[in-house]
Amino acid sequence: MYISIQPLAMARSSAAVLLVSLALAAVVAALLAASPAEAITCGQVSSALGPCLPYVSGKVTVVPAACCTGVKNLNNAAKTTPDRRMVCKCLHSLLTSSNAGKASSIPGNCGVNIGYPISPSTDCSKSVASP
Repeated sequence: MYISIQPLAMARSSAAVLLVSLALAAVVAALLAASPAEAITCGQVSSALGPCLPYVSGKVTVVPAACCTGVKNLNNAAKTTPDRRMVCKCLHSLLTSSNAGKASSIPGNCGVNIGYPISPSTDCSKSVASP
């Protein structure tokens, strides 16, 4: 009597191929489901830094806790060089000569290193990069 083991080996091989295929399909599906990183907008910058206005305008002498929370959240969200440069450009659009000094002190008062000075003279396209 002759028993062939070839069909059994082929069945195991087919099962392994099926298992690997399913695993790859799951990885591809997970990658496709992940949402792409969204760019930071000036609206988001303004919203995050809105609680800083009383300090910048001189209505309060201490940086509000909500301002520091906004600065920290914004700094954490802006991880890529393009995002950090966008935040810098948005800050430039919000700065005036009368509030630049107060605005520049906020990151330090909040214990956040944003990696560049908040100043009208900061060149956002050159001096701002990912941490």
